[in-house]
Amino acid sequence: MKEDFLHYLWKHKRFEFSNLKTTSKQEIVVQNVGIHNIENSGPDFFNAHIIIQGQKWAGNVEIHIKSSDWYAHNHENDRSYDNVILHVVWDDNIEIFRKDNTSIPTLQLKDYVSKKLLVGYHKLFENNNNQLIACEKQLPKVSSFITANWQDRLYLERLEQKSLLILELLEDSTNNWETVLFKLLAKNFGLKVNGEAFLSLANSMEFSIIRKCSAHLHQLEALFFGQAGFLDVSNNSEYFRKLQIEYDFLKNKFKLDSAGVMPFEFFRLRPPNFPTIRLAQFASLYYKNKKLFSDIIQTDNVEGIYELFKIGTSDFWENHYTFEKESSTRKKSLTKSFIDLILINTIIPIKFVYARSQGVNPGEEIFELISQLPHEKNSIVDSFTSLNVNIESAMHSQAMIQLKNVYCDQKACLKCAIGNYLLNQDRSLG
Repeated sequence: MKEDFLHYLWKHKRFEFSNLKTTSKQEIVVQNVGIHNIENSGPDFFNAHIIIQGQKWAGNVEIHIKSSDWYAHNHENDRSYDNVILHVVWDDNIEIFRKDNTSIPTLQLKDYVSKKLLVGYHKLFENNNNQLIACEKQLPKVSSFITANWQDRLYLERLEQKSLLILELLEDSTNNWETVLFKLLAKNFGLKVNGEAFLSLANSMEFSIIRKCSAHLHQLEALFFGQAGFLDVSNNSEYFRKLQIEYDFLKNKFKLDSAGVMPFEFFRLRPPNFPTIRLAQFASLYYKNKKLFSDIIQTDNVEGIYELFKIGTSDFWENHYTFEKESSTRKKSLTKSFIDLILINTIIPIKFVYARSQGVNPGEEIFELISQLPHEKNSIVDSFTSLNVNIESAMHSQAMIQLKNVYCDQKACLKCAIGNYLLNQDRSLG
């Protein structure tokens, strides 16, 4: 038994409401369970309306597994608990008193909860290390309507989560959207392995410098490779020496400092994902698109975004993956799958936050864009696919990643629409 289950029971009134009595046999009528206090300290439910033995009370409700937890948590010394009008517990093992020595009315929930509901709860949370998620065996019982609606909400949750970094970057850049786009794109060009290193690179220079260098691809390459530390070694190629000369000029001109730039990783990366290649492509992107942010905001279809990101590299990188070693000649254009990741993790989130900042509801456009993208391929998506969950687009895969990370892995089944649906299958509560 966990306390969040008691919160669920109280919040959703999942117990027998008629003939409620306190442990001292006083009649209880619950008119309003109150507002669930999820994030702040203090009692679990605020502003509940409860009639106890004919007397109407407005105040707070505190919930514990055992009534003795009141003292274990030192509530008797916390003034924020002075206005508790009802103590809701699973097991009343001790009488609780306020500071003025008046007894706090206590409701023992285990006397009013259906045995069938308890069986459903324990079944939902039974430990089975062989299962991917807690409700794996029960998932086929869930209607497609419930799952589809929950996926919509989960995707919006994930967008909200991605919005936090954008809002943080906005604050740091005094609401400069071009700067935020540049930094977010940099982070996602680095993917998981080098994302933080790419972001540290973007943070090491003002975006105004990018604007001033964007007329010349060679300058952008020198700027990025120099700040990344790739020009700090010796190399005899003409291309490399020109980059070094150009970077020395830019470093002095713009007073550049690369001390905060993190090291870049090559280990276990496929050559197309080497940071050298991604930096070369990143330079080409800003060389090709002089007003990238406004172009992205004005583009409302996937094909238009693909066109903006149809870029390759300078000639040197067509037969190199690193500065040191020559390879067979191959165009290093951004692949469709890579642009899809940029759409999912950068473009759609930034369009979402920007629309909101302009007082516009971005919902329809965002769902239209994400629904056009194929679903991602990873272990989480494969797991849910094996359980016959409908995953047709990136919206679905993003939703299921959110579900697994935020709900399944945290055993937050009582906050999950699927978990609630399974618990609500039997409403026969006495």
